Formats: sequence, structure tokens, C-alpha cells
Amino acid sequence: MPITRRVFMRGGAMALVGTAVVPAFLERSVLAQATSAQANGKKLVVLFQRGAADGLNLVVPYREPAYYAMRPSIAIQPNQVLDLDGFFGLHPSMQPLLPLYKSGHLAVIHAAGSPDPSRSHFDAQDFMESGTPGVKSTQDGWLNRALQAEDKAQRKPETAFRAIALGPVVPRTLAGSIPAIAIGNVQDFNVGGRQAPLKPAAMPVAMPLANERTAPAQPVPDSMVSQSFEAMYDSSVDSVLHGTGQETFEAVKMLKSTDPTHYVPASGAVYPKGQFGDSMKQIAQLMKANLGVEAAFADIGGWDTHQNQGSVKGQLSDRLTEFSQGIAAFWQDMGDGAENVVLVTMSEFGRTAHQNGTGGTDHGHANVMFVLGGPVRGGRVYGRWPGLAPEQLNEGRDLVVTTDFRQVLGEAAYKTLGARNLDLVFPGAQLRQQQFLGLL
Repeated sequence: MPITRRVFMRGGAMALVGTAVVPAFLERSVLAQATSAQANGKKLVVLFQRGAADGLNLVVPYREPAYYAMRPSIAIQPNQVLDLDGFFGLHPSMQPLLPLYKSGHLAVIHAAGSPDPSRSHFDAQDFMESGTPGVKSTQDGWLNRALQAEDKAQRKPETAFRAIALGPVVPRTLAGSIPAIAIGNVQDFNVGGRQAPLKPAAMPVAMPLANERTAPAQPVPDSMVSQSFEAMYDSSVDSVLHGTGQETFEAVKMLKSTDPTHYVPASGAVYPKGQFGDSMKQIAQLMKANLGVEAAFADIGGWDTHQNQGSVKGQLSDRLTEFSQGIAAFWQDMGDGAENVVLVTMSEFGRTAHQNGTGGTDHGHANVMFVLGGPVRGGRVYGRWPGLAPEQLNEGRDLVVTTDFRQVLGEAAYKTLGARNLDLVFPGAQLRQQQFLGLL
């Protein structure tokens, strides 16, 4: 059956504004969805909190006496927390997430993190994004390998939007042989660099990251991004995308013709102002456009609270407000589609159990992760709590890791993307189904 304008719109891909011809690339994309994405429909969203979020003040162990002894001015008091289970409670600025927890869609994993002891932002982020703690030679990211493992289990048709990142460059998490694109701004549909074999002249335009990376890379001019996108795909030697670069660019131009500046979130969802809110809105927009998105990535910086962290108010509270509102709005905006979405949050490490002399916290170890989604067994805090007594701390200063972050990501990849080969996704981890927490 030929793809017509009427059929394409009825298929739910998007409302076409002033577009009479559907590019061949998207014809194949829609046909592929009929047998793959629409049959399965599951999508994985990964959010990275860059800068090392203070997990102890995100999900507060408010029945732990040592917590208050170590944090005399920044602790969240028992009458201020949003109770979860009688022992843990959310920071009050995370109120938008409380209904999701109570409805059973949000799960919390405390004392989670990397087994690598590094306190370097750059190294710790690299290890978590590559999925190989302590190994600096890994070339690709765990989420890209999860898509590779999915293909080994059941080959998926390639679409330009299968793996997307909101930002100027493709993150380490999505680097690898599966094509991924970075979308700087859905409203303009300017597309940034991707991790695939490129000729030197066609390398994506991107600013180098600082040695201690605590925030996303700075955006590059729109014109430069657009030019880099066309150049990359035109010059690509990638076996999958070679010869389809122009069609891919046509797809992006067609998306622009849908007038994305007038996108209205569903169900009255209101995204917070700022880069993170925009990223979450754009992920929802692309997913609801049925372009074959399976994996999406976004990040939010500003978690490196060495000074003046605050308690119920302050810089941490401000970050949590934006973070929580963005996630809650995404869930509301996705509507029924949220039932097929799993969202996972992560940060490179936690922060010290003791506050420092400047009203902040320093680089620590274990942290907290959140998993949200329709298939999530939420409404509970997972993981073994190690305690905060002096003899229970890592190196006498940090919360101990009792759940390897790869157990959480592995379960999400296995049950959402169908990535059955966990040795491919997390080489060296020897991760098995029996180690899953039962989140999904």
C-alpha cells in the first residue's frame, strides 16, 4: 500500500503542514514502525545529572540519626520531607514526583553507584556512560551497545531518529556503531554531531569539554550545526547511513515544516523554563511523532554543590525543582504513551555524608537513581541501605555502594529494548538476570 499524505497523518506520525511530498526516508520509517516500533513500542529515556547530585538530600534517610549529626545546617528535617515509606522521604522541592511514586510508577534505588572509587567528575562520568567502570579504553557507550544487543536478538530497521540526544553533540552514552543524532533544538530542527565513522573534514562541530566536566557542552551556532549535519551525512562512510544522508536531511526539513514552535503539550502539562524543560518537552514531541525513537538521552548540570548548598531552599532546591517539574511534565505530556516508556536517572557519584565548612558537600560515592515508567514496579525504595554510622561509611566519609548502577541500567535495557546479551552491553560486569532488582 503506498504511503499517502492521508495515510501518513492517520498513522500518527505527525500533522503535515504545507508538505505535499513525503520523503522516501520517512516512507521507509513509517513502514518499519508498522512491524517494529508500533508492535513493541517500548522506549528508554536516560537522564544524566552532571556534577554529582547529593543523593542524601534528594531521598532523605530521615529516620537515620547520623544523617542529622553530620549535616547540622543542610539536613532536611523530618517535618519537611515528603514521606515515602516511613524511613525515606523526598526533598520537598521534588513534590511533583510524589504522585508518581504513590501511583506505583516511580521507583527509587538508594545507595546505587559505580564500584570505581574515582572522585573525578570527568572519569566517573566517562565510566558510567561507557558502562565499564575503571576502564578508560572503551570506545562506545552502554546505551549504544544495548541497541546493538537488541539487533542481535531481533534486527531492527534503522531510522534516523532511533537514538537521539538533546544537545549539541552525541553524548558518550550513545557513542558507537548504531547511528545516533544530537538535536540541538527541535524548534529549529538543527542537528548536531553523531558518533559514527567520519572523514576528518566532516567531523561534527563541538566545543571541547573541560577536564572536570560538570555541565553539558556549550551550544554552538545554529548555522554551524546545520552545516555540520549536512556535511557529516553527506560524507559518512557508515555502512548503514551511507547513501541516505540527503533523505535524512529531507526528513529533518519536513519536521521543521510541521511548525514545532506551536507544539502544545497534552493534558495541560507545563514544562519548566530552561534547557532541561525544553529537552524533556522535545523528547516527548519526537516520541509522539512516531519517528521510531527507541532511545533518548538528556542531561542537566548544576549539581556540584561544594558551597552554599542550602536545605529546603538554595541551589540544590532550585535544581530539584526544575528536575522534578521536567520529569513530571514529560510523564503527563506522554499520556497513554507513557505506559511504554521507561525513564532512568543517573549521576556520576554522590556527595560526602558530612557537610563541609562552606555549607556544601564534597565528592562522595553512592547516590540515588530513579526509574519511572508504565511497566515499573514503583512505590518503593529498592536496594540495601548500608547505614551512615561512622563504621558503615566508605573511607569514613561516604555512603557505601550496595547496588551497582549497571544492575539498574541492565534491567532497563533488557526489559525495555530487549537487549538480551548483557555481556555485550556491560562487558566485564558478569551481569545476569538473577541480579536484577525486579524494577520492571
